[in-house]
Amino acid sequence: MTKVVDAVLVGGGIMSATLATLLHRLEPTWSIGIYERASSLAPESTDPWNNAGTGHSALCELNYTPEMPDGSVATASAVKVNQQFQLSRELWSALVDDGTIPDPKAFLVPVPHISFVWGADNVKYLRKRFDALKKSPLFPGAEFTDDPAVIHRWAPLVMPGRSKGEPVAATRFVDGTDINFGALTELLVTPLVADGVEMNLSHSVTRIRRRRDGLWRVSIRHEVGKTPSEVLAKFVFVGAGGYALGLLQGSRIPEIRGYAGFPISGQFYRCDNPAIVAQHSAKVYGRASVGAPPMSVPHLDTRVVEGQSSLLFGPYAGFTPKFLKFGKITDLPFSIRLGNIIPMLAVAATNLGLVKYLLGEVLAGRRDRLAALREYFPEASADDWHGYTAGQRVQVISRDPDKMGVLKFGTEVVAHKDGSIAGLLGASPGASTSVAAMLDVLDTCFPDKKADWSKNLAKLVPSYGVDLATNPAKAAASLKRTATALGIR
Repeated sequence: MTKVVDAVLVGGGIMSATLATLLHRLEPTWSIGIYERASSLAPESTDPWNNAGTGHSALCELNYTPEMPDGSVATASAVKVNQQFQLSRELWSALVDDGTIPDPKAFLVPVPHISFVWGADNVKYLRKRFDALKKSPLFPGAEFTDDPAVIHRWAPLVMPGRSKGEPVAATRFVDGTDINFGALTELLVTPLVADGVEMNLSHSVTRIRRRRDGLWRVSIRHEVGKTPSEVLAKFVFVGAGGYALGLLQGSRIPEIRGYAGFPISGQFYRCDNPAIVAQHSAKVYGRASVGAPPMSVPHLDTRVVEGQSSLLFGPYAGFTPKFLKFGKITDLPFSIRLGNIIPMLAVAATNLGLVKYLLGEVLAGRRDRLAALREYFPEASADDWHGYTAGQRVQVISRDPDKMGVLKFGTEVVAHKDGSIAGLLGASPGASTSVAAMLDVLDTCFPDKKADWSKNLAKLVPSYGVDLATNPAKAAASLKRTATALGIR
């Protein structure tokens, strides 16, 4: 007899780990099974070497604060993503406080977040951005300088070798973080397994189809021996990264019609030379090139993985038809349907700048990439840096009533109207807003449970449902509480 469970979560990354944590706290008697096709947790975008570990909070990422045609700086996206990240900090803090996460240092290290620009126009922009954000209670402690000596103290590698007299400016938030989301996933899943949640590694979900009785038949292949099996689920969450699109298409839910994916691969340069690494303790973000997608904003980052510090620079965007780093070249063509051809063609026709940018990135050689690095670290030596391929990102393409198709730079929950199945599509900001995304899943799929869950959710995520941006007292309290619990200050 086929086993029936309350919830099946597809994918062993930070999204499934977060949702499993929330569901298990809210419904401790539910049977939950997590299925990951790799032999270990978090092998794709959640792996620490497949992302920048920034903790997307808009402290330094300039793509969240675009300059408008009238010269003003829009802050709505920055405030939104900052609030989403704060929800993550609150859940992690609650888990630290109750001992579920024994030591936050196992996944989080305080690292200042810096925005750095050069050129008169960029300096003016950064000043306007600083002035706009400092009004928000979610961005306390902001610092601005256009003094090269101060910037040199903040980020010693970025100034030597630069032309004297060149206008430069930087902002700094000392409460920034470097996060190992792979380690965090392990910290979340381990106590869940000890408490009865099933973690099935080396198990690929190959198909999800609904039965007449309303249960979802989840077809599974054990990667060791290629043996098939299946499980019946009352609720399914597809958190399989780029593969979420195909599985949702295969489920035949009408809500997925018109969705497509545009894969963008990320590559970084990495430096492990202790003499160089010791001189830079910050995440330094600049402005993206014209036509570049937001996820390609260049940055020179401190990364701390398993206690070892390195520097990363990138990303250098590229193209491959794979929807996962360890995917197949047939992923993109096999995702094409009659319902998403028009949106895909419309996006291709209206994003020629992006196509040109990606073509230039694909054709760029080591000399070009080193030149990009030296815009941020002028005295970088080629001998200290080696390249590697990071995680694969699949940007969302969907239908649009005005443009026929639109390319989206974000994450999006797609769920069946009855809430029995949902999946997460998209890329950045991703991992750092996992709690907000999974709370969205709970809201969308279990509206009848909201009242019953509200008390426990308030304990786990105190500011859930509160607009911190308009409540300075609660914002200050949340920031202080989480900073203390997580050891940020």
